[in-house]
Amino acid sequence: MKYYAHIRQLEDGCVLYQTVQEHLEGTAALAERFAAAFGAASQGRIAGLTHDKGKYTDGFQNRLLLQGKRVDHSTAGAVECARMGQIPAAFAVAGHHGGLPELGTRGDGPDSGTLMGRIKRGAPDPVAPEYAREITLPAAEYPDFCNKNILTDFFYVRMLFSCLVDADFLDTETFLREHRTSGAQPMTELLARLDRYVAPWFPPKNELNRQRCEILSACRERGRREAQGLFTLTVPTGGGKTVASLAFALEHAVAAGMQRIIYVVPYTSIIEQTADVFREILGADQVLEHHSGVLYETGDHATAESISMAQATENWDIPVVVTTAVQFFESLYSNRPAACRKLHHLAKSVIVMDEAQMLPVDHLRPCVYALSELSAHYGASVVLCTATQPALTPIFREFQPELSPRELCPDELAVSPVFRRTTITCAGKLSWEGLTKRLSGQHQALCIVNSRAGAQSVYERLSGDGVFHLSTLMHPTHRRRVLAEIRRRLKNGERCLVVSTSLIEAGVDVEVEETGTTFAENALIKAETICKASGLPTIADDSGLCVEALNGAPGVYSARYCGRHGDDEANNDKLLEAMKDIPAGQRGAKFVAAVCFILPDGRHLTCVGECPGSVAFARLAGDYGFGYDPLFIPADCGVGKTGRRPNTEGRSYAQLTPDEKDAISHRGNALAEMEQKLPGFLAER
Repeated sequence: MKYYAHIRQLEDGCVLYQTVQEHLEGTAALAERFAAAFGAASQGRIAGLTHDKGKYTDGFQNRLLLQGKRVDHSTAGAVECARMGQIPAAFAVAGHHGGLPELGTRGDGPDSGTLMGRIKRGAPDPVAPEYAREITLPAAEYPDFCNKNILTDFFYVRMLFSCLVDADFLDTETFLREHRTSGAQPMTELLARLDRYVAPWFPPKNELNRQRCEILSACRERGRREAQGLFTLTVPTGGGKTVASLAFALEHAVAAGMQRIIYVVPYTSIIEQTADVFREILGADQVLEHHSGVLYETGDHATAESISMAQATENWDIPVVVTTAVQFFESLYSNRPAACRKLHHLAKSVIVMDEAQMLPVDHLRPCVYALSELSAHYGASVVLCTATQPALTPIFREFQPELSPRELCPDELAVSPVFRRTTITCAGKLSWEGLTKRLSGQHQALCIVNSRAGAQSVYERLSGDGVFHLSTLMHPTHRRRVLAEIRRRLKNGERCLVVSTSLIEAGVDVEVEETGTTFAENALIKAETICKASGLPTIADDSGLCVEALNGAPGVYSARYCGRHGDDEANNDKLLEAMKDIPAGQRGAKFVAAVCFILPDGRHLTCVGECPGSVAFARLAGDYGFGYDPLFIPADCGVGKTGRRPNTEGRSYAQLTPDEKDAISHRGNALAEMEQKLPGFLAER
């Protein structure tokens, strides 16, 4: 008999079937190609050929064809890999849906969720003999760097995992939808575009530009002749670091056969500027700006370019990626399939760490370790780019003794007096009024103070045209508009007085990445981050939808269930697809919210509220919903401020009025509990 992996229904009513053999071989071909970048082609192939072995079972076929219950179809492949001694592949296969499991110990029982426990438990259903007849597993050897260091081995597991999950996603996507198209240009073409962009700079018109061009030329020449490895680029402020680092990366990519450029920037406010420069040089369709402040349209009115960029956020399959340090490092240490898809594309890439001195001190060692692994074992070149180079060499050599950073900027240019364009004087102690008076007499000035309250006080005292206030609390879109107007005024010589905090001076945008595995963890992360930045008591929340039939998914990944943050339509589409075979009596779900209150001394109180209900079979649109609201049918609806009654009409969250939602709100329930507990919490010492 035929065993099927996926079913696709066409608009004309026809049904297409993808066999398990077709899916395994398609996934294996992709995983093999991806893993070849770091010498693991055969292990990538084994992972691809085993990952859905459990679909060769009557249980899975019953679920797929007859809307039966969900079955575990990944453990069978993990057991097969373990039998072959391919433990990294066993990790990848076991986690390709739910996330990388813990290794565990030999003492773990079959009920344990660890890899050892799952292997001991074994596959839930017998695998049909067709698997052995249709699938031939190759012999596989570990890359040379494996089995020598446990940290290196577990980093390798993540990279192999990335190859498998991306290959699985892509093969499935190709069958279920049209294959994604790419307009990616080769590195040679991007280098030619850089040539055209900088051509008018030569010959330089003054001494400052002459030295900038010398730095640029030196970086380009070093890019052409240097072998892959670790580099520093120590360029003084005003030395053209952004273009010079891109020039090195492009030249190096062409000469050393690198696949892409990953530009890592600590803060979103700097990313916006950097990405704009790169788009101007290389073309908007060749540069992906990926962080929490960017959302690419994928709806009915989306352009082909926007859809392509949205797809590229999933796996970074694009020539140039500009992203945050948070996105970069947390993806490297994540265990979630969607977050890890992009990791294998770091192999044979030029990774530029802009403002390298801003690597987080609390996490410095794991950050440096990840970079050292990528450089030593995955063919990546890492560039530490800054005007104030941190002393990271000892940490790199601790992990990889053979790594020795090579400086790209000539010494005489790095210390050139032409870049010393500031004079520092002490104005003494000034009141807010005195500072305002000094500023009022300036035509163009930037005033940086150490608190939001101080910035607001000075700003409110200033008057006239051309006065601006910058704050981390501004919406990114608003901030970009203000910065654009500031740049316009500076360029045209118009009056421009800017008052800001030191956070803006550093380019900090306090946008918190949600890295917790529970709503309570994420709420604490958000509250703690803002509290540390402001020095004030802070309250924050995290919420999402938990579906029983999906083992609690989307859960903490509700906002990015589809792989992109904030795409409500795609999130709803994915949920509907995941629930299409679940009958009415098994569609239970609940909205969950965790609210955290934290004090500057670190003490915190977290309360959790829920709103039970079920998932609809189709969108029930209304006037008051967003997110998953059109798909969520609450068990009750509100009456007045606090009352409730059964939701006998089966209306969705989107169809309830604000008052009807408030009385049953998961967030409201959490806040009500906090209202009760907060006095006692504050009284504690």
